[in-house]
Amino acid sequence: MSPNDDHQPDPLPEGLLLAYYGDDFTGSTDAMEAMTAAGVPTVLFLAPPTPTALQRFPGVRCVGLAGSSRGRSPEWMRAELPQAFASLKALGAPILHYKVCSTFDSSPSLGSIGCAIEIGLQHMGGHWSPTVVGAPRLRRYQVFGHLFAAVDGVGYRLDRHPTMSRHPVTPMGESDLRRHLAAQTPRRMGLVDMVQLKSGDAHAQLTASRQPEADEAGATSPRAEAPIVFIDVLDEDTLLEAGRLVWRQRGQGLFSASSSGLCYALTAYWRSEGWLPAHTALPETQPVSQIAAVSGSCSPVSAAQIRWARAHGFATERLAVAACLQPAHREAELQRVLAQAGQALSAGRSALVFSAEGPDDPEVLAFDQHAAQAGLSRTEAARCVGACLAEVMKRLLDQHPLRRIVVAGGDSSGEVASVLGLDALTVLARLTPGAPLCRAWSTHPQRDGLEVVLKGGQMGGESFYGQALHGG
Repeated sequence: MSPNDDHQPDPLPEGLLLAYYGDDFTGSTDAMEAMTAAGVPTVLFLAPPTPTALQRFPGVRCVGLAGSSRGRSPEWMRAELPQAFASLKALGAPILHYKVCSTFDSSPSLGSIGCAIEIGLQHMGGHWSPTVVGAPRLRRYQVFGHLFAAVDGVGYRLDRHPTMSRHPVTPMGESDLRRHLAAQTPRRMGLVDMVQLKSGDAHAQLTASRQPEADEAGATSPRAEAPIVFIDVLDEDTLLEAGRLVWRQRGQGLFSASSSGLCYALTAYWRSEGWLPAHTALPETQPVSQIAAVSGSCSPVSAAQIRWARAHGFATERLAVAACLQPAHREAELQRVLAQAGQALSAGRSALVFSAEGPDDPEVLAFDQHAAQAGLSRTEAARCVGACLAEVMKRLLDQHPLRRIVVAGGDSSGEVASVLGLDALTVLARLTPGAPLCRAWSTHPQRDGLEVVLKGGQMGGESFYGQALHGG
């Protein structure tokens, strides 16, 4: 495959190579795993890092900041993201990455990726904003601008995906990511497709996409500003070429709203140039005697994992959503669940507390009704359930000195990490693609060194909880 431009690459610069903001906690650990596994020392902070905090991690080349913007409104994003982006830009990395889910789930009113791009470009600038979503390792593929995801070996266009097409909060009704994003930002968009990548025409296509547009009167408009350019990724070849294009065309700095596909693309290119080791591997996860887990995911993948855990000796306990949403009944429900899970842990078993078992779970189907009865919006109710699961995990850890915990679901992961008082995470070992075993860093002595897995709802195979317990 021929290079996409005639620029002679320079060695990697000193200092940070990438700084990123994760739009939820599980996606943040996904990006951390991608960089760490490639040999790029990475740390994920749960609050904007201070110079003192960074001193604990000498030699770090990538810094992440775990956030919660995927479940937030544009108003929240405009109030909170500028400070987060400014703190990351100040670290001096040449690329500021807004890490989104590899299924690109978002909407104009919730988790707006378009809104985040507008804010990010105001802080980082740049002549273009690349977007890399495909990630073959995670079975995500972008072809001619359309996103596909595989489930159990079967590939689905995203608007026909069994989970994402009926997501309870941000259902995906469009697989063409340019059309999907156009509902969130008026900014001009382009595409470097897989044929152009493979033929060596990507640089020419990018140059054409950068040409400014003006309205009929010649006035500047959002469409005359730096364009958003999607880059197809279908396989390892196109992944490498995407990384080549982004890195060589980074200019004085870039802002990119991308999945961890950007991390895989950049490291693939750096490896091809000999700047990173040709072969690196994370250690295998070692077994432990028991784990505690909470799941707030509605995914059918998570449902299959819960059923597997139940059939293989885990004590599985449902958290009653309706009770959690009513302040008068919440504490009694927490006490009930804690008693059941705590009894199992005391007996040497592993415990899993969950709020839903798949998209057709009666609790999911009745969720809007439960929320309305509690006087809450859907988003407020979802956050309340996540907070209850977090409280369950906190109290379990206070009562049982466990070495390892698992959290399934992006919102739940954010709530748990916050309530436990964790300061940062680093990757400890590999477990399943997109959900590594992490080591927690905390000023709380009982939390420092805790082993944590933050798992997106669709990550992992059916026996995921067995892997988390037994390793391998």
